[in-house]
Amino acid sequence: MNTFEAVRIVAAREVRVKLRDKAFLFSTAFFLLFAIGATVVPAMFADGASTVAVSGTAPAALDAAGLDVRSVADDEAARTLVRDGEVEGALLADGTVIALTDAPNDLVNALSTRPAVELLDPSAVDDTLAILVPMVFAMIFFFVSLTFGLQIAQSVTEEKQTRVVEILVASVPVRVLLAGKVLAGAALALGQIALIAVVALAGMRFSESGGALLTLLGPAIGWFLPFFLVGFVMLAALWAAVGALANRQEDLNGASMPLQILVLLPFFGVVMFNGDPVVMRVLSYVPFSAPAAMPVRLFQGDAAAWEPVLALVVLAVSAVAVLSVGARLYEGSLLRSNGRTSLATAWRDREARRLADLEAESA
Repeated sequence: MNTFEAVRIVAAREVRVKLRDKAFLFSTAFFLLFAIGATVVPAMFADGASTVAVSGTAPAALDAAGLDVRSVADDEAARTLVRDGEVEGALLADGTVIALTDAPNDLVNALSTRPAVELLDPSAVDDTLAILVPMVFAMIFFFVSLTFGLQIAQSVTEEKQTRVVEILVASVPVRVLLAGKVLAGAALALGQIALIAVVALAGMRFSESGGALLTLLGPAIGWFLPFFLVGFVMLAALWAAVGALANRQEDLNGASMPLQILVLLPFFGVVMFNGDPVVMRVLSYVPFSAPAAMPVRLFQGDAAAWEPVLALVVLAVSAVAVLSVGARLYEGSLLRSNGRTSLATAWRDREARRLADLEAESA
């Protein structure tokens, strides 16, 4: 059996185990319901076009404003519709606007003559979206990396604690086991995000502004996926190493705390400094924050066309280096069962194993 086939078998096993995990299925269902609630429900309860009555000829401005215009024979008929609550307001023949209790703002605004406005420094991003979009990108990367990363670490620690790993290592090399776990975690994480994205995009069809929003978010979402995938693979190797350093599930929280902080700091950086172009430019090239920072810069229109390509290359190179470090720590600590393994011990033990293997081959 070649290496690729072995990695595929390990990854398939990890995926099957996770798909039977009730916690994973519950979290996926929760996020799907949240996506439906955030996109479909507001559109279902959103107010439709205002209905107004007009006695006489309806001005073209009312149709242009999207109002539902009902023509009536005379002013008295218009007053009757207003009193019965069938229309929100009415335009009488002499130009008077009537309503029951409150002024019909949609009708008044449609009839008002507004001066032409020219913005010398227009912003392409709505203020609300400028706050929400960076938070959403940062939260997705943070929560998915943390959730699936901890699951990878817990899986490694559980196999180590129950001595299952000794059976696995007897069948496949340690690095193949690591590669399978990382591949399975990345596939599950990306699959969950893709499923939620499909539901959210379908839900946007119920919103009048959904098409414009998709056009605005399209490039950022398109770049977020490869950035997320490379960034998650980089972190997944470290999570597996953290799981191997711990000898019991009780030790995992302490062993994983530095990595949790490493994931948490970029989250706060993107959320707190998304309005600072200089800080965001720096964060978009830092490997641990680039998956969230660069899509935000693309959404804000602050990144040149070549910048996401360069940032992705930097992230990929960094991922290779981090994978190498994570693999070495994983190999050096996976089979140690005498308490929690320190980083230095895991690093030295891997080197000792490598030298022993070389001596055995030369002999």
